[in-house]
Amino acid sequence: MILTVKTSQSTYDIIFEKGGLSRIDKYWGKGDKTFIVTDSGVPEIYAQTVASHCKDPFIYTIPQGEASKQVGYLIKLWEAMTEFSLTRTDRVIAVGGGVVGDIAGFAAATYMRGIDFYVVPTTVLSQVDSSVGGKTAIDLKGYKNTVGAFYQPKGVLIDANTLTTLPKRQIANGLAEAIKMAATHDSELFEMFEKADLDDICAVEELLIRSVDIKRGVVERDEKETGERKALNFGHTLAHALESKLSFDEMYHGECVALGMLPMCSDEVRERLIALLKRAGLKTQFPVSPTELIELCRHDKKCSGEYITIVYVPQIGSFELRKITFDEFADYITKAVI
Repeated sequence: MILTVKTSQSTYDIIFEKGGLSRIDKYWGKGDKTFIVTDSGVPEIYAQTVASHCKDPFIYTIPQGEASKQVGYLIKLWEAMTEFSLTRTDRVIAVGGGVVGDIAGFAAATYMRGIDFYVVPTTVLSQVDSSVGGKTAIDLKGYKNTVGAFYQPKGVLIDANTLTTLPKRQIANGLAEAIKMAATHDSELFEMFEKADLDDICAVEELLIRSVDIKRGVVERDEKETGERKALNFGHTLAHALESKLSFDEMYHGECVALGMLPMCSDEVRERLIALLKRAGLKTQFPVSPTELIELCRHDKKCSGEYITIVYVPQIGSFELRKITFDEFADYITKAVI
């Protein structure tokens, strides 16, 4: 299965193939020099398998977790790329989750003003969301994705076999982002989630393909997030606030997004969301108070003065962008936080 993404920067394929890690060269060639970025939480065999199908590979491993997505590690990547004598004709391949894709993509976007970048996402979260769309970034001063660039990959390869090594919590973490896309864009897909066996990887793979296709369409229509693509921030204002307060192990990104969706929808949507999130193994109760959430959200990049733009879902499969005051924002939260 191949989905093609067409943007102003480039056209590239998202390839879905079980066992595709062992056939990287079939799609992307062996290349000259290949700088492979992974992290300590990703099974080593994944990066090693990719490397075995490259002409001259070098594997660079960063520590697992959001704490690695910062300036210090970005500098280390640049230095390692220089020491490996990487040139503009060479390439970077990210093998891992969203953190790896974000920092490796930003390194590729900025090294020598941009070199080829490929993504092999190995988590549900990165497969369905961060690997598609060209957003790259690092965190700054505790706030997520403060410094970054839109930089489209040359290709994405999604191998569902990598999901078999994930714990259930990580699968649920990624499903939250897929549920978000269904809630904002596809009522039929949302119903499929409600009926599917979410413990069956084959069933999950089908749902992910549908979700990625939604993301592909949105990115094509709004590459730089000036309109429709903002809908993909559903749940993210509160999610980023929670992530700035809690450690990575306390709450994963998708878990925060799941909670962040609940205040930003109608009562009818919230009822269905809560039921589905519970089925997926996600929490529906906030670990911090409404007052703390509101204050933390003031630092979100979607804020402007005393106003904040939220993504609101009035009914499943649709969304509205609402610019509201902080008092109104507080009302949304205090009425819905469980």
